[in-house]
Amino acid sequence: MAGGSGEQPPTMEDPPRMEQPPRMERPPRMVVVKVGTSSLTDATGIILQEALGRLAAQVGCLTRDGHRIVLVSSGAIAAGLGALEMERPEDTATLQALSAVGQHRLMQAWDAALADVGLVAGQVLLAPLDFGHRQQYLHARSTLNRLMELGVVPIVNENDAVADDEIRFGDNDRLAALVSHLVRADLLVLLTDAPGLLSADPRSVPGASLVEEVLESDHSAALEMAAGPGTERGSGGMSSKVAAARMAAWSGVRCLIAAADRPGVLQAALVGSTGVGTQFPPRPRRLPARKVWLAFAVPSRGTVTVDDGARQALVAGGRSLLPAGVLGVSGVFGRDDAVEVAAADGAVFAKGFVGHPSALVAEWAGRQTSQLPRDARVEVIHRDDMVLLGDEMVLLDEQAGRVGAAGRAPDGSRKAVQGEVAPEPSGADFSTT
Repeated sequence: MAGGSGEQPPTMEDPPRMEQPPRMERPPRMVVVKVGTSSLTDATGIILQEALGRLAAQVGCLTRDGHRIVLVSSGAIAAGLGALEMERPEDTATLQALSAVGQHRLMQAWDAALADVGLVAGQVLLAPLDFGHRQQYLHARSTLNRLMELGVVPIVNENDAVADDEIRFGDNDRLAALVSHLVRADLLVLLTDAPGLLSADPRSVPGASLVEEVLESDHSAALEMAAGPGTERGSGGMSSKVAAARMAAWSGVRCLIAAADRPGVLQAALVGSTGVGTQFPPRPRRLPARKVWLAFAVPSRGTVTVDDGARQALVAGGRSLLPAGVLGVSGVFGRDDAVEVAAADGAVFAKGFVGHPSALVAEWAGRQTSQLPRDARVEVIHRDDMVLLGDEMVLLDEQAGRVGAAGRAPDGSRKAVQGEVAPEPSGADFSTT
């Protein structure tokens, strides 16, 4: 990780002085901008119209230069708290009710701010399943693209008022990362009330410095550095932003975490000015949308532990997992649930949609295909339904020339553990979206 000079980072009370970046002739870019609750509302939930106005003015400048902007805006629940003069509750039903009260107030504020710079806002409420099913995914992309073709600035938020707590995003940072993949963004900007990722908690370490760049090899260290709660009004903290930046990087999208109140922050982010915030460079290989969804947005229901031979075949061979390589299972899960895949030492190295319920996987563990019932699906997890995590993904990048995409050998045939050929998957594949 690349750090700054060690100087005291700027604060909300003493915003940095920065000259407006010079306007440059640059190719049009697709930019997703996420704004956090603490940057849009005060401690009582009152929407800060002046703050929205400053951001809207920057959005106006970028759109006039031909760039396309999608805003992901938090603040609906906080705005609901302000309207009802309540303290933040803990129960889901009341939080959803507050979102229903605050969402249209938030949209009215954005609509007014964007209207002042000659732009029209369009509300788009998304749910996690919009990213998990191919047709809904493509419909969401089509809607967002059409709005931008019409000159509208999409304002995206989670559909909190009706979201099932089991399948909700949890924070808009993760939603913003998924949207950046959805619209094939060039840049994701996560705006917050901090100047970026700091080397330590500034509340306990006054000399904490700005971390200016986080490489892929430093993602885990950055997550540990960012650990800590968010604000009382928001659902995320710096850790959720670092996790979202990692998602974006794996999606092939450059990400910047920066202060929302920094003058000209969006223009500076677009041109890649140094010292503006914390940069996360994109990975060289773009992870398919369905695998981004699997890796980061779907909760795991259990774990399948495999032997060393199966691990090597999954990582280096690009193969599907068959019962012969399974040592055991933990947790109770059903067919098509997401599960983690762990090595014999317990280290999780992959995640996938399992093809059989936990009881059957446990029963078949260690069996050869010839010992399975006739006409049974042979894969525990198909290669197309699996994503490698962390260092294993880096290893796969290095071997990309040897094993084709979606688990195909160079001759186009599919591979499976133990050298057996696995049939085509039954699920949708987003690799071409």
